[in-house]
Amino acid sequence: MSVFFDEKNMSFKLTAGESCYMLKVAPGGYLAHVYYGKDLPDEDLSYLLRLDENPFTPETNDRDKACYMDTLPFEYPCFGLGDYREHAFSIMDKNGASTCDLRYKSHKIYKGKPALEGLPATFANTPEEAETLEITMEDKPAGLEADLIYTAFAGLNAIARSVVIRNVGGDNVKLTRVYSACVEFDDEKMDMITLNGSWARERAMERCRLHVGKQIIDSMRGESSHQNNPFTALCRHNADEDSGEVYGFNFVYSGNFVSEAEVTQHRKTRYLMGINSCDFEWLLEPGEKFTAPEVIMVYSDEGLGKMSRTFHDLYRNNLIRGEYKDKRRPILINNWEATYFNFTAEKLVQIAEQASKLGIEMLVMDDGWFGHRDADNSSLGDWFVYEKKLEGGLKALVDKVNALGMKFGIWFEPEMISPDSELYKAHPDWAIQVKGRELTLCREQYVLDYSREDVRDYVYGMMKKILDSANIEYIKWDMNRQLTEVASNSLPKERQRELWHRYVLGVYDLMNRLTADYPHLLLENCSGGGARFDAGMLYYSPQIWCSDDTDAIERLKIQYGTSMCYPCSAMGAHVSDCPNHTVGRTTPFTTRGHVAMVGTFGYELDVTKIPEEDRNAIPGQIAEFNKYNKLVRTGDHYRIGNMFEDNTWDAWMFVAKDKGEALFEFVQVLSRPNERSRRIKLKGLEPNAYYYEESNPEVKLSGAALMQCGINITSLWGDYQSKILHFIKA
Repeated sequence: MSVFFDEKNMSFKLTAGESCYMLKVAPGGYLAHVYYGKDLPDEDLSYLLRLDENPFTPETNDRDKACYMDTLPFEYPCFGLGDYREHAFSIMDKNGASTCDLRYKSHKIYKGKPALEGLPATFANTPEEAETLEITMEDKPAGLEADLIYTAFAGLNAIARSVVIRNVGGDNVKLTRVYSACVEFDDEKMDMITLNGSWARERAMERCRLHVGKQIIDSMRGESSHQNNPFTALCRHNADEDSGEVYGFNFVYSGNFVSEAEVTQHRKTRYLMGINSCDFEWLLEPGEKFTAPEVIMVYSDEGLGKMSRTFHDLYRNNLIRGEYKDKRRPILINNWEATYFNFTAEKLVQIAEQASKLGIEMLVMDDGWFGHRDADNSSLGDWFVYEKKLEGGLKALVDKVNALGMKFGIWFEPEMISPDSELYKAHPDWAIQVKGRELTLCREQYVLDYSREDVRDYVYGMMKKILDSANIEYIKWDMNRQLTEVASNSLPKERQRELWHRYVLGVYDLMNRLTADYPHLLLENCSGGGARFDAGMLYYSPQIWCSDDTDAIERLKIQYGTSMCYPCSAMGAHVSDCPNHTVGRTTPFTTRGHVAMVGTFGYELDVTKIPEEDRNAIPGQIAEFNKYNKLVRTGDHYRIGNMFEDNTWDAWMFVAKDKGEALFEFVQVLSRPNERSRRIKLKGLEPNAYYYEESNPEVKLSGAALMQCGINITSLWGDYQSKILHFIKA
């Protein structure tokens, strides 16, 4: 049983895999957090709340109720009641007051997992795969009810949490903060791990010790952002890749967020995650409800590696949907770094002709095919074919590519509008803007108001016309700027602060329509690289462009950080030309292939111009990718090297679920003079089984020896070299 209710003690226990989560209705109807960690028997642990200690409960010591409120480990803390720690929920009532007081009303337990209206969310493939606890809290004076929803996944150490607020009273209420999760820890002896960065260096791992006060990462950019990813791990000081306690949190959302750990006066830790409350309000009229996005919580007692593999399994099986959920993705070639805006239909066909001979399966036409776009300063919003470039039209081009045995894909940036566009001339009010203020340009473009259904309908109509005009089997959906001057010409003044969230809901709505109308379409998300590499986007697209930085060495760090939470099968990764267009570095073609093979794998270069040696290597790279892709896509990922700690080498593994085979990949970033071989311990194998490396089947070693003693990697000649080893169980 995933959810256990002790009626006598009014306590709940959720069991998720080898972990459990306990909470209790405390005196006064307050919902308190009891325990989160390694699984325990079904027993009453109310003593952990210290209700028999000063300041005691209000029932026995009402004169010190404020002290009680400031020490109780609340499950969903409200503002204004004497709990001066960070709160999860706040309102403004009809009188302008902010106090709210949610108390237990009822609960229900049921098999399966509910969908979240208008939002991406994990799901149960069968009712037996998950069980849900839904606790209804009420604030009678405010006329509000809150459903706290917890879903425990039976086979994984994963719990999904979300909140639904309902107005059951007769007056309007403004929601000023609705976080999705709060977890209380009984000490502060933890580190906080976050994924930070910027364009072209996304998701760099940073680890800091918690200290008294508030430690926060967030986004107020209208997207999850390059700068801070909506992922946080809290771990014990001694936790490493393979041992120690780790608590992972990931927000299934693509807009503004906050992730905060507060060490309080008594050196306890309160962790919260949800929609960023800065500039957020939501007017909830009688009978209406507001649904907060979900937070995924993962517990590991075997370090960061087990946490990551739990996220990977959950997202591959219970978040990613559609035809390509469990399917190998086509090997594509994208023309962006090959031509940028300077291409014609003839040039694209030349690339496709050469690519098809080498085994590449899809041509993707990137930015510049629409309106009159010859640079990034025009035509966004004008989603009709630029006939000057594509003489004969889009269908003629697609037909020629299809005739070569290749699929065809196309680039859109549906959320944007250029000042120099027919759409902006006709509808300048469709851009997000504050009346009377100058609009701020970024990449010489504005952002469309996706809170408006008429805007979404118009854009989707143009996209649909393009998709129906030719055999298009892939879309790269881009978003190349953040939001500024956030206001809508269609929302009343009392709802203007809803625009941040309504914008994201509008994006989700359009993606949902697209994937429903075109179920066989492969959708890849992108946002100036990896600015929206989040779980919300994975619900609509099985892969996301990991970064605009395609340099193999830079990608080692980017893909390492991304793998903390997101499966490698979702990482858009390409082999590009050298010198690399972002950093100017030249790396071997083989290394570029090995690093790209960690993700979806493809090419971003002009295959008609690259050195013949590189071009001749492509069929072999593709064969290698095809050989190992199922293992990479479905196996368990183990990080071995760490470029954030030692930038001279990196290594990782993919191990089959049945332990029958494993792929080991190694990159020598910097060569070393006069050094012995590097000894590297493998991971994830079956200790008592014997394995041989495919190229040397006569030598068999136990999994225990390979993991405890390791293998010797002799120095490779030169910097940026790589090699792979394939181990097979004898």
